[in-house]
Amino acid sequence: MATTQREMIQKGYQALVAALGSVDAIRFIQHFSPGKGDYTKDRHLWLDQITEEDFLAQIKQAQDVNADKNFENYEEIIE
Repeated sequence: MATTQREMIQKGYQALVAALGSVDAIRFIQHFSPGKGDYTKDRHLWLDQITEEDFLAQIKQAQDVNADKNFENYEEIIE
């Protein structure tokens, strides 16, 4: 018998809670929420307002600011 979308989602939530507990299952779901809006549309609106030179300058500036920081050992901690 085929599983409906609703049944699959319910089983998925049950598996998460069983594996992680209620609190960590909620934290996991919040971390992977799809968000809102239309990223592609918003991206084009943003990119249409900036020149390629300005965009590259912003990247260079961000690289300079972060040059002293070591992100290789970065591990996100969710609290």
